[in-house]
Amino acid sequence: MSDVALVEKLVDKHRDLKKEISKVIVGQDEVVNQILISIFSGGHSLLIGVPGLAKTLMVNTIAQALGLDFKRIQFTPDLMPSDILGSEILDENRKFKFIKGPIFTNILLADEINRTPPKTQAALLEAMQERAVTVAGHHYKLDLPYFVLATQNPIEQEGTYPLPEAQLDRFMFAINLDYPSFQEEVDVVKSTTSDEPKQVNALFSAQEISEIQHVIRRIPVPDNVVEYAVRLVGKTRPLNGAPDLIKNYVDWGAGPRASQNLIMAAKTHAAVNGKFSPDIEDVQAVAFGILRHRIIKNYKAEAEGITEEEIIRKLF
Repeated sequence: MSDVALVEKLVDKHRDLKKEISKVIVGQDEVVNQILISIFSGGHSLLIGVPGLAKTLMVNTIAQALGLDFKRIQFTPDLMPSDILGSEILDENRKFKFIKGPIFTNILLADEINRTPPKTQAALLEAMQERAVTVAGHHYKLDLPYFVLATQNPIEQEGTYPLPEAQLDRFMFAINLDYPSFQEEVDVVKSTTSDEPKQVNALFSAQEISEIQHVIRRIPVPDNVVEYAVRLVGKTRPLNGAPDLIKNYVDWGAGPRASQNLIMAAKTHAAVNGKFSPDIEDVQAVAFGILRHRIIKNYKAEAEGITEEEIIRKLF
């Protein structure tokens, strides 16, 4: 099948996929959109939201609709790297045998990732970056596609290990979850307190998603769009010639990985909306999720209540 036909097919399947997810997940359209863009781009996402907003249910539903394996790890302060990677045991023949940990899956939900010590966070980081893990000197490849969706609770920071900037940078998107509207919450309560089971059908396979990821990489991007994305990221850095807004409110800006992610996400955003090449509007549509966690504000911005979204919007 040609790339044009694959993109046209993706538009229809993406529409069906959102319908399938909406059987279980009420509202949160923008969040679902960003997670799907992240998966089709081959990136990872960090979900930031208070408890009880159905983060786990959302990831589980998306995994079912995509036909992918799904595992969940609840991060705790006593979790060790071997608890997520797996460990070697002596079998009945006194031979070492490797028992795979929960990291061996297609979609991994890392719940409350900032509750676990840096040593365990680093073990997950290798898997995210290399799509492989090393245990007892042996190198194990992870099944593709591989996607980590980590969650973080923004309220309680006591007894947590905040993710270092270098690790935050590994996440393609940082997605904020808000409370549902009144009507959405009414619909949630009705659907979750009844006895009708919701059946989510698998619309894709792991092989199809890998093909889509390759097709999206082959989508051509005009030079002016690439230059716009690089300029946009460059404006977030408080260097000479930076806008006054950045010099006043930002300590540290986004790195080159943000430019790469902007273009990949813009390609995917264009493809799922039936376009065969991204334009500047596609870059702007994905910019908030990609730049939000890469801009480090200073005390002045915190004191004046300036949000990352306001800063990014003024850079367009």
